[in-house]
Amino acid sequence: MNSLSHRLWIPGINLRQALPPAEAGYPFNVAGVQALTQGLTFRSAVTFLVGENGSGKSTILEALAVACGFNAEGGSVNLRFSTRTTHSALHSYLFVIRNARRPRTGFFLRAESFYNVISAIEDLDAVEAPAPPLMDGYTDQPGGTLHARSHGESFWDLLQNRFQPNGLYMLDEPESALSPHRQLAVLRRIHDMAEAGSQFFIATHSPLLLAYPHAQILLLDERGITPSTYEEVPLVRLYRAAVANPERIMRELLADDD
Repeated sequence: MNSLSHRLWIPGINLRQALPPAEAGYPFNVAGVQALTQGLTFRSAVTFLVGENGSGKSTILEALAVACGFNAEGGSVNLRFSTRTTHSALHSYLFVIRNARRPRTGFFLRAESFYNVISAIEDLDAVEAPAPPLMDGYTDQPGGTLHARSHGESFWDLLQNRFQPNGLYMLDEPESALSPHRQLAVLRRIHDMAEAGSQFFIATHSPLLLAYPHAQILLLDERGITPSTYEEVPLVRLYRAAVANPERIMRELLADDD
């Protein structure tokens, strides 16, 4: 993989114990979760999890993040807070295969709870301490706070300032707050960090992010989890069809029949 062939922090995952049967309910009734029985091997510094809503990609990413020591609501391994416990017990079944060395830094980004992460950091900074404010590591705005930035700008500040070489990063649908132009800028940042020894796991619906040529793409669907190429990903085919012939797509979508 050219310059991205460095040793991975996490080369794979297995199970500590057998998963409950699908009859046990969510998340064990999801085909992608049951596919973890076979384990997963990661072959790239950037791994994408892609699939329809409910396919299990965010559930698996969350479980992997918690199993690696990250806060379930997002943030770093040292940021501990909870507004509501909603994560599943899947993390307790995962055995994470690790590099002998440890990543120098890391972050778990959840789009829907990033606001809570920022608030937790502000609360910590409000406590008098001899150390510089934690927020200084998240934004280059002097004395600023990510709450004063738009959702997309705060994501970008995070990637620019908090993400560093030799890190482990879990991103759950990072494109949700980003324009297409900014998504490409984020992709370049991910590439630079991957070349500098970082490893990324990203759940996404973005055909722009998925186009990254060095990535491993894992497709989650009713079959479970299968390696995929960019051309084979259903959402890529859908976007291409919609852009190539939007009139036809709209005509079929809005037709007065079943």
